[in-house]
Amino acid sequence: MLTLPLAGYLKQLIPGVKIDMLCRGYAAPVVACCRFIDRALAVETLDFDQLLKDENYDTVIFAFPDRALSRAARRANVPNRVGSSHRVYHWFTCNRLAHFSRVRSRLHEAQLNFALLKPLGIDHVPSLAEISPLYGLHAPRLPETDDLFGAAPFNLILHPKSNGNGREWPLERYAELAAMLRADPGIAIWLTGSRAEGELLARDGAALLASPNVRNLCGRCDLRGLVSMIGTADGLIASGTGPLHISAALGRNTLGLFPPIQPIDITRWGALGTNAASLSAERACDSCTGAQDCACMQAISAGQVAEAVFAWRGRAAAGNAGSGIMEVRR
Repeated sequence: MLTLPLAGYLKQLIPGVKIDMLCRGYAAPVVACCRFIDRALAVETLDFDQLLKDENYDTVIFAFPDRALSRAARRANVPNRVGSSHRVYHWFTCNRLAHFSRVRSRLHEAQLNFALLKPLGIDHVPSLAEISPLYGLHAPRLPETDDLFGAAPFNLILHPKSNGNGREWPLERYAELAAMLRADPGIAIWLTGSRAEGELLARDGAALLASPNVRNLCGRCDLRGLVSMIGTADGLIASGTGPLHISAALGRNTLGLFPPIQPIDITRWGALGTNAASLSAERACDSCTGAQDCACMQAISAGQVAEAVFAWRGRAAAGNAGSGIMEVRR
């Protein structure tokens, strides 16, 4: 998701440029929803050598390093092969190296990706406000989504798990949030995630699943269906996950929950969008033992999150969409 703004910027900078994006098969349905990408190509099913031979690309940018693909690009003599200098094999396979450190930087991940254009003579780092229009993402409209969300005036998606990729807001906090939101019977809550994440919720999130305003959709739709649901929903809450950035890119009400710990904090991974915000504890504690027991995430109260949802609800009821990128700290 945070690589897509590169495509949006290049489309503006170079009229008529064709941009294909290689990605994992599971992510291809999302990439295909970007108007700045001409083709989303699933790398698992691709003969990269044949693709390079057939397409005669001018440039390959390795936003995600891959040894085998970079070797294939060298074999094909692609004129511009851009890769990070932090991968030793890029010194032998790429002829244009980007010298920057993601770990030490205080730029957002979406901004950091623009350093990959510098070896091509493009020296531009967009502001956070410039990122949103560069996503170019749209959500497919599916009848099943309309049927699902049609009964409630306000549909809220909670995406509690992160496939182990980040610090998660505790399930008991999500349960507390659901209990608070019952004060407004017009708010319907939908849980999303993979089938495996649904099994984790069944095991560890009984209180959340038992809430009468909550419906569990984990494992019930593919990624295209999830994008459709996010694009139709009135809001989404998650930690630093793909669905969070999808929601922000689509301009939906979005709240990201993060620890105040570099380099996994709001500064690096916060949600960027016209209606996106991120929430964090004020400062890191000294007792965190890791992702599974993060006191910093515990410090974000259900009341803080509920306040944001009620604000969205109020704006929706008043017919005012609201706007602005903001960061909120407790």
